[in-house]
Amino acid sequence: MEELIPVQDIRLRSGMTVAEMVNAMGCSGGFTARKLYQAVEVIERMLRNEDCLRFLSFPACIMATGTRGVIVEMVKRGMVDVIITTCGTLDHDLARTWKEYYHGDFNLDDAELRHKGISRLGNVLVPDECYGEVLEERLIPLFEEILKDRDSITTHELIDEVGARIDDERSLLHWCHRKGVKVFVPGITDGSFGSQLWMYYQTHRSFRIDLFGDEQSLSDLTFDAPETGAIIVGGGISKHHTIWWNQFRGGLDHAVYITTAVEYDGSLSGAQIREAVSWGKVKETAYQVTVEGDATLSLPLIVAALLEREK
Repeated sequence: MEELIPVQDIRLRSGMTVAEMVNAMGCSGGFTARKLYQAVEVIERMLRNEDCLRFLSFPACIMATGTRGVIVEMVKRGMVDVIITTCGTLDHDLARTWKEYYHGDFNLDDAELRHKGISRLGNVLVPDECYGEVLEERLIPLFEEILKDRDSITTHELIDEVGARIDDERSLLHWCHRKGVKVFVPGITDGSFGSQLWMYYQTHRSFRIDLFGDEQSLSDLTFDAPETGAIIVGGGISKHHTIWWNQFRGGLDHAVYITTAVEYDGSLSGAQIREAVSWGKVKETAYQVTVEGDATLSLPLIVAALLEREK
């Protein structure tokens, strides 16, 4: 039996840093608090290994919140090499670059909001002119410019070209272009960005999205990496695509999963990291932890603690 470690109380004090608080959570032995500490430990180990290819996967919803700024900071600081996400991430990043989203409430009258031309994303309000209308106005001209000499393009190439044309340091796509971070969107048509690509296709019938080119690039990146690690937020296609490609190299060496879902219904979103071990998508020897909770709470704490440790 391993040596028993006593549970310690968290001792709060004025001026305590986020890193100090997270370290205290590690000593407290208290439920998810200790898992948050373990997540920081796993990611720090991953970041200190220069031979580790670092994946970040997440669904679009958090890009409609201030957590967008945390993800941008991760890219700026070189904490991410590859992003796998959903089409809505492109929608929200671009829409918020050109317009604003607003504070709302989970209990607002949704029928009344629809009459006012406002969509509700949790407790975030998204007016039509700040989302669909501005994307419809701006994306087709961008596509015309980017695609004028080609009939085929991968999602990561297209996203990089869009990022190159966004002169706004709040934008994730802007920073991914500047830092050379590849962004893959396997479900590219599942959002406004993809719908506008379909509209472009109406007058450019030879145009194709080269999804196999994306898969080849992911294959090359994964197989050439001595080690791989992933910070996985939420489930769905972004999570699965990340662990799917890593199974072909024997699994991830490092994995942190943040989720609000439960595992008893067999969903991918609820599946803990230990389940991925049975599929060979995460190595049985991997440094790994599943953190239950809202990523808009946990991810800023994790990244802030890492940045303070880096100092």
